Amino acid sequence: MFYTCGPNEAMVVSGFGRSPPLMIAGGRLFVLPCIQQIQRITLNTLTLNVKSDKVYTRHGVPISVTGIAQVKIQGQNKEMLATACQMFMGKSEGEIANIALETLEGHQRAIIAHLTVEEIYQDRKKFSEQVFKVASSDLVNMGIGVVSYTLKDVHDDQDYLHSLGKARTAQVQKDARIGEAQYKRDAVIREAHAMQEKVSAQYKNEIEMAKAQRDYELKKAA
Repeated sequence: MFYTCGPNEAMVVSGFGRSPPLMIAGGRLFVLPCIQQIQRITLNTLTLNVKSDKVYTRHGVPISVTGIAQVKIQGQNKEMLATACQMFMGKSEGEIANIALETLEGHQRAIIAHLTVEEIYQDRKKFSEQVFKVASSDLVNMGIGVVSYTLKDVHDDQDYLHSLGKARTAQVQKDARIGEAQYKRDAVIREAHAMQEKVSAQYKNEIEMAKAQRDYELKKAA
Protein backbone atom coordinates (compact mmCIF):
# COMPACT_ATOMS: atom_id res chain seq x y z
CA MET A 1 0.00 0.00 0.00
CA PHE A 2 1.32 3.44 -0.92
CA TYR A 3 1.42 6.27 1.61
CA THR A 4 2.17 9.93 0.98
CA CYS A 5 3.05 12.87 3.19
CA GLY A 6 3.38 16.57 2.55
CA PRO A 7 6.44 18.76 3.14
CA ASN A 8 5.22 19.58 6.66
CA GLU A 9 5.64 16.03 8.00
CA ALA A 10 7.89 12.98 7.85
CA MET A 11 7.03 9.29 7.67
CA VAL A 12 8.94 6.52 9.42
CA VAL A 13 8.52 2.93 8.26
CA SER A 14 9.66 0.10 10.53
CA GLY A 15 9.16 -3.65 10.74
CA PHE A 16 9.96 -6.34 8.17
CA GLY A 17 12.93 -5.39 5.99
CA ARG A 18 13.27 -1.95 7.59
CA SER A 19 16.15 -2.11 10.03
CA PRO A 20 17.02 0.62 10.66
CA PRO A 21 13.63 2.25 9.98
CA LEU A 22 13.19 4.20 6.75
CA MET A 23 12.56 7.93 7.18
CA ILE A 24 11.25 10.23 4.49
CA ALA A 25 10.35 13.93 4.78
CA GLY A 26 7.65 14.70 2.26
CA GLY A 27 7.06 12.15 -0.48
CA ARG A 28 5.55 8.75 -1.25
CA LEU A 29 6.51 5.20 -0.31
CA PHE A 30 5.17 1.65 -0.29
CA VAL A 31 4.39 -0.09 3.00
CA LEU A 32 3.70 -3.81 3.39
CA PRO A 33 0.47 -4.17 5.36
CA CYS A 34 0.58 -6.03 8.68
CA ILE A 35 4.34 -6.66 8.65
CA GLN A 36 5.47 -3.06 8.39
CA GLN A 37 4.36 -0.08 10.46
CA ILE A 38 4.20 3.59 9.52
CA GLN A 39 4.36 6.57 11.87
CA ARG A 40 4.33 10.28 11.20
CA ILE A 41 6.04 13.24 12.85
CA THR A 42 5.33 16.93 12.29
CA LEU A 43 7.80 19.22 10.54
CA ASN A 44 5.68 22.34 11.02
CA THR A 45 7.33 25.53 12.25
CA LEU A 46 6.20 26.01 15.85
CA THR A 47 5.81 29.51 17.27
CA LEU A 48 6.48 29.62 21.01
CA ASN A 49 5.67 32.33 23.53
CA VAL A 50 8.62 32.05 25.94
CA LYS A 51 7.64 33.69 29.25
CA SER A 52 9.88 33.98 32.30
CA ASP A 53 8.11 35.66 35.23
CA LYS A 54 9.90 37.43 38.08
CA VAL A 55 13.41 36.17 37.45
CA TYR A 56 16.14 37.78 39.56
CA THR A 57 18.85 39.50 37.54
CA ARG A 58 22.52 39.64 38.49
CA HIS A 59 21.93 42.53 40.90
CA GLY A 60 18.83 40.99 42.44
CA VAL A 61 16.12 42.91 40.58
CA PRO A 62 13.14 40.68 39.64
CA ILE A 63 11.94 41.19 36.07
CA SER A 64 9.58 39.40 33.69
CA VAL A 65 10.66 38.68 30.13
CA THR A 66 8.72 37.44 27.12
CA GLY A 67 10.40 36.17 23.98
CA ILE A 68 8.99 34.82 20.72
CA ALA A 69 10.74 31.80 19.23
CA GLN A 70 10.16 29.74 16.11
CA VAL A 71 11.44 26.17 16.06
CA LYS A 72 11.03 23.14 13.85
CA ILE A 73 12.27 19.60 13.37
CA GLN A 74 14.82 19.68 10.58
CA GLY A 75 13.43 17.12 8.14
CA GLN A 76 16.08 17.74 5.47
CA ASN A 77 18.91 16.83 7.86
CA LYS A 78 18.87 13.04 8.15
CA GLU A 79 20.82 12.93 11.42
CA MET A 80 18.60 15.54 13.08
CA LEU A 81 15.46 13.86 11.75
CA ALA A 82 16.61 10.50 13.14
CA THR A 83 17.30 12.13 16.51
CA ALA A 84 13.90 13.83 16.52
CA CYS A 85 12.17 10.56 15.67
CA GLN A 86 13.87 8.83 18.59
CA MET A 87 12.89 11.67 20.92
CA PHE A 88 9.37 12.51 19.76
CA MET A 89 7.88 9.64 17.78
CA GLY A 90 4.33 9.09 18.99
CA LYS A 91 4.10 12.56 20.55
CA SER A 92 1.68 15.21 19.34
CA GLU A 93 2.70 18.57 17.92
CA GLY A 94 1.60 20.19 21.18
CA GLU A 95 3.78 17.86 23.26
CA ILE A 96 6.81 18.59 21.06
CA ALA A 97 6.13 22.32 21.37
CA ASN A 98 5.94 22.06 25.18
CA ILE A 99 9.28 20.26 25.40
CA ALA A 100 10.95 22.87 23.19
CA LEU A 101 9.26 25.66 25.17
CA GLU A 102 10.51 24.33 28.51
CA THR A 103 14.04 24.12 27.12
CA LEU A 104 13.95 27.66 25.75
CA GLU A 105 12.42 29.06 28.92
CA GLY A 106 15.12 27.42 31.03
CA HIS A 107 17.89 28.99 28.96
CA GLN A 108 16.11 32.35 28.94
CA ARG A 109 15.91 32.33 32.75
CA ALA A 110 19.57 31.35 33.09
CA ILE A 111 20.72 34.20 30.84
CA ILE A 112 18.53 36.73 32.68
CA ALA A 113 20.14 35.67 35.96
CA HIS A 114 23.63 36.44 34.60
CA LEU A 115 22.83 39.92 33.29
CA THR A 116 21.82 43.26 34.79
CA VAL A 117 18.50 44.93 34.03
CA GLU A 118 20.36 47.64 32.13
CA GLU A 119 22.16 45.10 29.92
CA ILE A 120 18.88 43.40 29.00
CA TYR A 121 16.83 46.57 28.58
CA GLN A 122 19.37 48.61 26.65
CA ASP A 123 20.74 45.87 24.37
CA ARG A 124 17.84 43.61 23.41
CA LYS A 125 19.60 42.39 20.29
CA LYS A 126 22.53 41.03 22.29
CA PHE A 127 20.18 39.30 24.74
CA SER A 128 18.24 37.71 21.87
CA GLU A 129 21.46 36.50 20.26
CA GLN A 130 22.57 34.88 23.53
CA VAL A 131 19.29 33.01 24.01
CA PHE A 132 19.29 31.94 20.36
CA LYS A 133 22.86 30.63 20.53
CA VAL A 134 22.52 28.69 23.80
CA ALA A 135 19.08 27.25 23.03
CA SER A 136 20.13 26.22 19.52
CA SER A 137 23.10 24.22 20.81
CA ASP A 138 20.78 22.34 23.19
CA LEU A 139 17.74 21.78 20.98
CA VAL A 140 19.88 20.51 18.10
CA ASN A 141 20.56 17.46 20.28
CA MET A 142 16.81 16.78 20.08
CA GLY A 143 16.70 17.22 16.32
CA ILE A 144 15.07 20.63 16.61
CA GLY A 145 16.42 23.78 14.99
CA VAL A 146 15.75 27.28 16.29
CA VAL A 147 14.61 29.36 13.32
CA SER A 148 14.43 32.65 15.23
CA TYR A 149 14.21 34.21 18.66
CA THR A 150 13.20 37.79 19.48
CA LEU A 151 12.88 39.53 22.83
CA LYS A 152 9.32 40.87 22.85
CA ASP A 153 8.82 42.47 26.26
CA VAL A 154 10.65 43.32 29.48
CA HIS A 155 8.80 44.61 32.54
CA ASP A 156 8.89 44.59 36.34
CA ASP A 157 6.54 45.22 39.26
CA GLN A 158 8.84 47.57 41.17
CA ASP A 159 8.99 50.45 38.65
CA TYR A 160 12.72 49.82 38.21
CA LEU A 161 12.49 50.09 34.43
CA HIS A 162 10.31 53.18 34.74
CA SER A 163 12.90 54.78 37.00
CA LEU A 164 15.62 53.71 34.60
CA GLY A 165 13.74 55.39 31.77
CA LYS A 166 13.22 58.55 33.84
CA ALA A 167 16.91 58.61 34.72
CA ARG A 168 17.80 58.28 31.05
CA THR A 169 15.36 61.04 30.12
CA ALA A 170 16.78 63.27 32.86
CA GLN A 171 20.30 62.61 31.58
CA VAL A 172 19.28 63.50 28.02
CA GLN A 173 17.65 66.71 29.25
CA LYS A 174 20.74 67.51 31.32
CA ASP A 175 22.99 66.92 28.32
CA ALA A 176 20.73 69.17 26.25
CA ARG A 177 20.92 71.96 28.84
CA ILE A 178 24.70 71.61 29.04
CA GLY A 179 24.95 71.65 25.26
CA GLU A 180 22.77 74.77 25.06
CA ALA A 181 24.84 76.53 27.76
CA GLN A 182 28.07 75.63 25.97
CA TYR A 183 26.64 76.92 22.69
CA LYS A 184 25.64 80.23 24.30
CA ARG A 185 29.07 80.52 25.97
CA ASP A 186 30.83 79.86 22.67
CA ALA A 187 28.58 82.42 20.95
CA VAL A 188 29.50 85.06 23.55
CA ILE A 189 33.19 84.24 23.13
CA ARG A 190 32.92 84.46 19.34
CA GLU A 191 31.10 87.78 19.62
CA ALA A 192 33.75 89.13 22.01
CA HIS A 193 36.54 88.04 19.66
CA ALA A 194 34.78 89.68 16.73
CA MET A 195 34.34 92.92 18.69
CA GLN A 196 37.98 92.83 19.78
CA GLU A 197 39.13 92.38 16.18
CA LYS A 198 36.84 95.22 15.07
CA VAL A 199 38.16 97.60 17.74
CA SER A 200 41.74 96.56 16.99
CA ALA A 201 41.26 97.18 13.28
CA GLN A 202 39.63 100.56 13.97
CA TYR A 203 42.45 101.56 16.34
CA LYS A 204 45.06 100.51 13.78
CA ASN A 205 43.30 102.51 11.09
CA GLU A 206 43.20 105.60 13.31
CA ILE A 207 46.93 105.29 14.05
CA GLU A 208 47.74 105.00 10.35
CA MET A 209 45.57 108.02 9.57
CA ALA A 210 47.25 110.06 12.33
CA LYS A 211 50.68 109.04 11.06
CA ALA A 212 49.77 110.00 7.53
CA GLN A 213 48.49 113.38 8.74
CA ARG A 214 51.67 113.97 10.72
CA ASP A 215 53.88 113.12 7.75
CA TYR A 216 51.84 115.46 5.60
CA GLU A 217 52.19 118.33 8.09
CA LEU A 218 55.96 117.78 8.39
CA LYS A 219 56.37 117.69 4.65
CA LYS A 220 54.29 120.84 4.26
CA ALA A 221 56.32 122.70 6.92
CA ALA A 222 59.58 121.78 5.22
